[in-house]
Amino acid sequence: MQAHPVQLVVEDDLRRNRLTVFFRLLLAIPHYIWVVLWTIAAFFVAIVTWVMTLIEGHPPAALHRFMCSYIRYVTHLEAYLHLVGNPYPGFVGEEGEYPIDLRLPEPGPQNRWKTLFRIVLVLPALLVSGVLLGGGSYSASRTRGGGQASSSGTGGLATAIAVLGWFASLVQGKMPKGLRDAGAYSLGYGAQTLAYLLFVTDRYPYADPTAMLDGVEPPPEHVVHLVRDPEDLRLSRLTVFFRILLAIPHLIWLGLWAIAVFFTVIVQWFITLFGGTPAAGLHRFLSKFVRQAVHVYAYISLTANPFPGFTGETGKYPLDLVLPEPGRQNRWKTGFRIVLVIPASIVSSALSGALFAAAVLTWFVALVRGAAPSGLRSLSAYALRYGAQVNAYILLITDAYPHASPLEGVAEPQPAPEITPETPQPVTG
Repeated sequence: MQAHPVQLVVEDDLRRNRLTVFFRLLLAIPHYIWVVLWTIAAFFVAIVTWVMTLIEGHPPAALHRFMCSYIRYVTHLEAYLHLVGNPYPGFVGEEGEYPIDLRLPEPGPQNRWKTLFRIVLVLPALLVSGVLLGGGSYSASRTRGGGQASSSGTGGLATAIAVLGWFASLVQGKMPKGLRDAGAYSLGYGAQTLAYLLFVTDRYPYADPTAMLDGVEPPPEHVVHLVRDPEDLRLSRLTVFFRILLAIPHLIWLGLWAIAVFFTVIVQWFITLFGGTPAAGLHRFLSKFVRQAVHVYAYISLTANPFPGFTGETGKYPLDLVLPEPGRQNRWKTGFRIVLVIPASIVSSALSGALFAAAVLTWFVALVRGAAPSGLRSLSAYALRYGAQVNAYILLITDAYPHASPLEGVAEPQPAPEITPETPQPVTG
């Protein structure tokens, strides 16, 4: 697929100034006033641009530059407020002046039909942008979905990132990379939505985190990760239409299974706390539950198509979950697991809203096209993956903390085996 004309540029080094972090909202007061004034001007300029684009087939160059500066400025400000960037932003939206920046296209021809109905066509993107940005400048709505460990609503992924990043930055003097990546992804999608709405481009926003964060170093592969076929986007229209009804037996089964899991994890907690290692049989039981939840919610959210089984077996579903074998776990992490999981649960709650929005939009698209949009499917997979990591952590399957980056983790290369005289040599020739 051709790269989106609105590209996010991330050159942030993760370091944060504790003093400016503490007073960040107060320091941004001049920007609040300026962004309101600029937004009022952008509203009227957008109307003129809309009319001119309908008449001439492309936006006027001067108005296009004005809109580009406005979108870039809003992105700089959002990055500052959400702790995705550290320096104080400028007021003119110049390219290259901020570590979280945008590359925006030159003015070019735009489809008149897309221009005429732009305010309607942009609504799905505004919904996704709303659940990603929450209280941000482009937010449209606040929704929640199920299938993951969750807490009270956070108002959007970027908002949750800002709250958690504030505490982490004050303690560490830097922003955790996973939180920064998730915040940057949210801002990037919001910028693409704003560029589409304001006639900078007629290319629709693309929700794939990998495409959005191209050039950002991915994290190491988490011990809990998805295995999926990214190419098979086909969905059966008939089962899509009745998807919720078809999933009712699974929801009942998961509810009953969850009751057994509640008591099992209490026993597992004591075993792991005193023994240092979870019981293998209980570990297998809990692992199957977490995997089954991923299968079921992948089916409900239209991230996968086949009807799942009921046993949570590995290798039985096109979107599968890799879980570790039982091993040693830190007793301190085990003892305070219910407290330590709270930040991850906040992020998971925000992502469950994104999963719900993606599922609703995919439902409509799949009924028309018989396939899921690849960008929304990638967003759904991100939400499912992080929710599974949270569930695996709270259910003592692993003490590896969930990683919030929307990028797929990369497996570390294995060292080559050492060859000794006793090592059997391959037969060649």
